[in-house]
Amino acid sequence: MTILIEQQQQQQPEFGVEVGGGKEVIVDEKELVLDGGFLVPHTNSFGQTFRDYDAEGERQPSVEKFYKINHIHQTYDFVQRMRKEYSKLNRVEMSIWECCELLNEVVDESDPDLDEPQIEHLLQTAEAIRKDYPNEDWLHLTGLIHDLGKVLLLPCFGELPQWAVVGDTFPVGCAFDESNVHHKYFKENPDYNNPAYNTKHGVYSDERCGLNNVLMSWGHDDYMYLVAKENKTTLPSAGLFVIRYHSFYALHTAGAYKHLMNEEDVDNLKWLHVFNKYDLYSKSKVRVDVEKVKPYYLSLIEKYFPTAKLRW
Repeated sequence: MTILIEQQQQQQPEFGVEVGGGKEVIVDEKELVLDGGFLVPHTNSFGQTFRDYDAEGERQPSVEKFYKINHIHQTYDFVQRMRKEYSKLNRVEMSIWECCELLNEVVDESDPDLDEPQIEHLLQTAEAIRKDYPNEDWLHLTGLIHDLGKVLLLPCFGELPQWAVVGDTFPVGCAFDESNVHHKYFKENPDYNNPAYNTKHGVYSDERCGLNNVLMSWGHDDYMYLVAKENKTTLPSAGLFVIRYHSFYALHTAGAYKHLMNEEDVDNLKWLHVFNKYDLYSKSKVRVDVEKVKPYYLSLIEKYFPTAKLRW
């Protein structure tokens, strides 16, 4: 059985749906339709609920092991060292599209929903956003580049271990909120019993200090934020916010750590909520015609980045 959904006629790229007569989209009744027409599947690529870290399956043991190591080693001192080292941006000079192609070599071990190369996820996310928000081209580009920091896993970027690149992010320098996935493993983190770091505010004594003043666990989010910012992108504040905090699930899903946010963060969080459903639920077996969409994204890169070659 199928359901017919009325949609406006728009010249938008195809993304896993069949358009008939320009007005009707035929979808399976097992899928849920959110605002804008994006189809949210009930299950991930393994037939399980999205972000179910306790579901039994072939990836569950490795994902849990990943988070145990991640939670033990992501300390305030470690993050400071990583930011200092990688903010130099002295590893490689290359274009954004070249970086996208590099991600063909990357699989995220922390992701319980997908085990395909990351380039597929980038394009699926960007194209899904493009269909529902055709006038927000900055958000299309944000979707394309949000995970490019995962190149930190590759040899030319230092070949960092997975626990220092991927997975949910969280503030360091203050108490670890219980909404963080596999919270129990933080008990082995040296900061857990450190009175300077284990209170609600920790080192962030000012109420509503702003997330820009908060150190997040080190990984691809913060790295790509540094790359975009230091290469003088003209993406709006909301785009940089999405890049930097899209893995901060404790905030945008559980509502934790809001005491650290300022007014600008509150405004930008609205766009992160929009982005999140595409980042999470666009993970599917639907393939994107790369050559068909490439010219469009190259034009956005040229629009929002002043130089073709970026420092990484």
